[in-house]
Amino acid sequence: MSGGILAALMFPALFALIFLGIPVSFSLAGVAFVFGLSVFGDVIGPVFYDRILGVSTSSTMAAVPLFILMGSVLERSAIAERLFRVMQLWFGFLPGGLGVAAITMSAVFAAATGIIGAVEAVIGMMAIPAMMKLNYDKGLIAGTICAGGSLGTIIPPSIVVIIYASLAELSIGKLFAGIMIPGGLMVALFILYIAGRAWLRPGDGPPAPPEVYNIPLAEKLKLTAQGLLPALLLVLAVLGAILGGIASPTESASVGAVGAILLTIFYREFNLRVLRESLAKTLTVTAMVMMIVVGGTMFSSVFLVIGGGTLISDTVAALDLGTGGMILLFLFIVFLLGFVLDWITVVLICLPIFLPLLRSAGVDQIWFAVMMTVVIQTAYLTPPMAPAVFYLRTVAPPEITYRDMYWGVAPFVVIEFIVLAIVALFPATATYLPSVLVGF
Repeated sequence: MSGGILAALMFPALFALIFLGIPVSFSLAGVAFVFGLSVFGDVIGPVFYDRILGVSTSSTMAAVPLFILMGSVLERSAIAERLFRVMQLWFGFLPGGLGVAAITMSAVFAAATGIIGAVEAVIGMMAIPAMMKLNYDKGLIAGTICAGGSLGTIIPPSIVVIIYASLAELSIGKLFAGIMIPGGLMVALFILYIAGRAWLRPGDGPPAPPEVYNIPLAEKLKLTAQGLLPALLLVLAVLGAILGGIASPTESASVGAVGAILLTIFYREFNLRVLRESLAKTLTVTAMVMMIVVGGTMFSSVFLVIGGGTLISDTVAALDLGTGGMILLFLFIVFLLGFVLDWITVVLICLPIFLPLLRSAGVDQIWFAVMMTVVIQTAYLTPPMAPAVFYLRTVAPPEITYRDMYWGVAPFVVIEFIVLAIVALFPATATYLPSVLVGF
């Protein structure tokens, strides 16, 4: 059997194992081991050990558990409640004000955690009861919470971006800078949609009662200083050090983790239970991420060695799509794989295959990375799998049905495609900030 055919069979084998219920990390490693035997034979063990050692000793990957610890500590502190209260104070009077508050808080909390599921779960637990009390449209509630949770992909310090940069050998600081304008644009469009829909159809998202936001300005400023400024300062310290080239991502992540603990002490929320739960969550999530990284690295390595790279390049050449068509094809593949695979697996499988072709075509790596990140975020919201919907199901009341959720996320998926089109048509939205910031 030729190498190209053998490489092509790796994907059906992978999906078969996943649909049988085998964890993704074991599915990736298992398929890689079986197909790798045909190339490496008896030395496959040492070869895979070398790959595992390379991943586990990567200085860039060391930032992952530290950012996860930072997010886990903040998730278990009272910072989320204070943030939501502050956002209600400033946006509650608007049509759809609680939805706007939820999106704005999601952006801040995503910048403070970098963990997608954590953002959605925390905000959902607070915002859903408040919006249900005001009889918000259930689809708007579901879409708002899911879209807010997805911002953890496109707003730094995104774990997606850290792993992408590590694999592509890109500057994490420059890639963080690259996603800032698209991320800000996406937040603005989400807010415009929610406020515009509530203005046109007041029953879908009425303003909050006056007692929620109608307090003296001095008290409002005091609550804002207590609830928002510490979190913003932490985010600015972490990202500013990376973007300014002052500290490496790992060093900045360690500052963020310590800062998160100090913040919980400042809010008088720190205790041994919070520390124990945060460390347990960090260990669990880090182990899951690293297992998938190891499995994905094995899978993509074997795929390329047995002829997968040649198969892809020959297919692209035969299609004669040109550079623009090739980029669209790659993004479409990422979107399709996002239906059934988590974002880490998609990045680990696709990136080693795409990068040689993109580099040979002279495609700007930051520009493509930002577009791929937006597509991954879109796949996070898109049925049939839609991880965002399953996260929401764990915190949403029974009155919000799957139908509400799927219809609710549809407008936000359209907005994300609009942002993708803007980045594709105007590459400067992704490349300008990296060109003027030092980065690390």
